[in-house]
Amino acid sequence: MPTLPGFPVTRLRRLRRTSALRHLAADVAVQPSDLILPMFIGEGLSEPRPILSMPGVYQHTMDSLTKAAIEAVQAGLGGLMLFGVPTRKDAVGSGADDPNGILNAGLARLKFELGDATVLMSDLCLDEFTDHGHCGVLAVDGSVDNDATLKRYASMALAQAEAGADILGTSGMMDGQVGVIRAALDGVKRSDVGVLAYAPKYASCFYGPFREAVDSSLIGDRLSYQQDPARGVSEALAEVALDVAEGADIVMVKPALAYLDIVAAVAQASPVPVAAYQVSGEYAMVEAAAERGWIDRDRAIAETLLSIRRAGASMILTYWAVESASRLR
Repeated sequence: MPTLPGFPVTRLRRLRRTSALRHLAADVAVQPSDLILPMFIGEGLSEPRPILSMPGVYQHTMDSLTKAAIEAVQAGLGGLMLFGVPTRKDAVGSGADDPNGILNAGLARLKFELGDATVLMSDLCLDEFTDHGHCGVLAVDGSVDNDATLKRYASMALAQAEAGADILGTSGMMDGQVGVIRAALDGVKRSDVGVLAYAPKYASCFYGPFREAVDSSLIGDRLSYQQDPARGVSEALAEVALDVAEGADIVMVKPALAYLDIVAAVAQASPVPVAAYQVSGEYAMVEAAAERGWIDRDRAIAETLLSIRRAGASMILTYWAVESASRLR
């Protein structure tokens, strides 16, 4: 029987009809090795401390950190990103480059336990270690002093490299931070240590639960140094170009879901791999909605990860990394 007028000849639904057909036609996929798990280690804890705004996420003790990291490696993750939560803070974040400080001690423990079985990343920023909660050293007028902060970052880079970090995550959004850190590392013959540049990182409300995760002491906001959400692609690409020129090995867009247009633009333009951070607020929204029965939790997790991958990110930092990797496998 001939096709009747008005009936379609091209039927895109044919490749959607069964699960096997959909799987055959899929051109975007998330693999366990694409995922990186952010982890928190808390100083002075006798047991893991739940982060209430991020169900299932903890500030770890040294022992629970090690156990969770081993599980992450066994799940096939691409890497781990470690954040330290100290008990003592001061104006210049002295604990950040203390070899015995909680972050560097945690890095050393994981490097000892895991060796080269994973990519060990560290957060290179002062905000967890300062009593004012900013990502840098403050000037007399209370503003963040960009160049004084760079000196602290250089010292942190050397301490974290010595502790065992494979890649340093430059999250402070200071101008010139990648170049200063790269020079500091190369100056002590640590050209083997990589730099993951947070470029671009936006001044976002979606970081809210992270403040609890790191016991933030932030006074004020970070609008003067993190990027304005109202700026478009051009500034994002300018940040990426500068960081790549200064020696970044990977660039990262943060947050991810509200900035998929930026992820896509950066992925098209960047000569180095692109990461995206599915941040605490994105995690908390899905968990809260799922807890109320408003969305299908597992499908929402999978769909958000696919959307970030589809936009062009080759690696994703997500608090669902282990769970998702286990499901993918």
